[in-house]
Amino acid sequence: MFYNKISESAAYIKGKMDAPATVGVVLGSGLGSLVDMMEDKKVIPYQDIPNFPQSHVAGHAGNLVIGRIGAVTVAAMQGRFHYYEGFSMKEVTYPVYVMKLLGIESLIVTNACGGINPSFHPGDLMLLTDYINMLGNNPLIGPNDERLGVRFPDMSEAYSKELIGKAQKTADSLGIAYQTGVYAIFPGPCYETAAEIRAYANLGADAIGMSTVPETIVANYLGMKVLGIACITNMATGIAKEKHTHEEVVRIANESSAKLCSWVKKIIADWQE
Repeated sequence: MFYNKISESAAYIKGKMDAPATVGVVLGSGLGSLVDMMEDKKVIPYQDIPNFPQSHVAGHAGNLVIGRIGAVTVAAMQGRFHYYEGFSMKEVTYPVYVMKLLGIESLIVTNACGGINPSFHPGDLMLLTDYINMLGNNPLIGPNDERLGVRFPDMSEAYSKELIGKAQKTADSLGIAYQTGVYAIFPGPCYETAAEIRAYANLGADAIGMSTVPETIVANYLGMKVLGIACITNMATGIAKEKHTHEEVVRIANESSAKLCSWVKKIIADWQE
């Protein structure tokens, strides 16, 4: 039974924790260095956590790191699970369910993605204001467990306006430039065609990637507030002049990582103000 599985995972993690965590972070490709800024860290490999999926994507370390940023205890995922790896949607979002049982109230999701908005440039950071789910699937399909959430959850504020406001205030105080926009999810693992990008642009997407939306849906379902920040690592097909490679995506993400991590660190440190 799914609830029993996530309860077993959460119980194992709680046994490693000194204090309850209130903020969860999902770190995308090349963005895992936030954990270097955490204090009193405990690193728990995914393979040690009962019932946890295992990722095999380059740029994803595969650890749950528990530690403090300021006075806030954080549970950070170094590496996530993707639909294109063959995981079910329940497996992709499994860690979010576990975070809920750990007491996580707010979730920060990050990713490396392609820019569609022509005013964007590689290396830009984008606050997510909404999403477009083009997977043809949804993590909430199937029987509903009322202990976790309602059958028909609202998604009118998928990314918390309150947290977006805090993130904007923090970015301004640090002098960090950022974009805002709508994130579309593409199943992958191939990159999109130029025709697909034109279609997504007409639908209102500013950026496109292969993650984040399933976690966003489940976190909202579970009653968490969600903040999304994307790193624009390349311009999408038909806009970019060069072909796409995962190595280049990770390289640009690594270059932008310091800026993104300082931003997220300050957001979390100021969380309780």
